[in-house]
Amino acid sequence: GSKSLKNFCITWIMVWIGLCVILLCLLLLRNQDRSTGIERSNNSLDMIEMSGFICGYISCVFYLGSRFPQLYKNFRRKSTEGTSYLLFALAMVGNCTYGLSLVLKMPATESSRALYFLHHLPWLIGSFGVLFIDIFVTVQFILYRQHKERQSGLVALEVEPLLVDEETA
Repeated sequence: GSKSLKNFCITWIMVWIGLCVILLCLLLLRNQDRSTGIERSNNSLDMIEMSGFICGYISCVFYLGSRFPQLYKNFRRKSTEGTSYLLFALAMVGNCTYGLSLVLKMPATESSRALYFLHHLPWLIGSFGVLFIDIFVTVQFILYRQHKERQSGLVALEVEPLLVDEETA
């Protein structure tokens, strides 16, 4: 467990360092292209913008995937003990307002709206997708709280002496 976690963390750090170096090189190349006067059409995506989309979708995948380990752990234990619901509630409010801010500032014209939606799609999926998944976490908090109350009632019955009336007789 510990060795594989360490290897995973080292690999993860190396991947992110590599991505940062690539993006830095692309940024430097972009600035060099601007200084030499190379123009591009307004409709085409340059490497920096494409890298932004790729990072957006990678972020979306990891952001959506971040909830599943907690959902699975809660499901296996049939408990949300040790998990802060306030963290999930505030994340839900944050994701809802972030997603709404993207939707509400959508351009008025239909042609601009489609392009805007396409450019912001990974962040819309990330915010509203995690909001949707967090609803399942909320359901777990409700279900497992009731389960815990039932369990605690059973435990109290087991602790009480079974032969109370016979001891006094």
